[in-house]
Amino acid sequence: MVKVGDVVKSKVTQITKFGAVVTLENGETGFIHISKIANQYVKNVEDFLKQGQEVTARIIGKTRDGKWELSLKEEKRQEEQKDTKKAEFEKKLARFLRDSERKFAEYKKRAEKKGGRF
Repeated sequence: MVKVGDVVKSKVTQITKFGAVVTLENGETGFIHISKIANQYVKNVEDFLKQGQEVTARIIGKTRDGKWELSLKEEKRQEEQKDTKKAEFEKKLARFLRDSERKFAEYKKRAEKKGGRF
């Protein structure tokens, strides 16, 4: 059973002027609106999706006629956020290690000047 927020694999079954009709793994039908295909302006859906193409998308809602509304943008955005968070963490860790090493060297130098051990 799929629900809003789930990430699902689906297959593009039809390209329309306003998006793409997809079939989810469980056989249900979904629709990816042209505005939910990419983070950039999409003039022609066929520039981004092809019939028969397998895509991974996030379910963002359900239409009145029972089709699932999907978004490729949401999934890409989350992948980008994960990459960004990992890079930010690694950057902070490197800065912490560098600062710690510098502070320890300063502490050691002060302790040696006073003739004591640290």
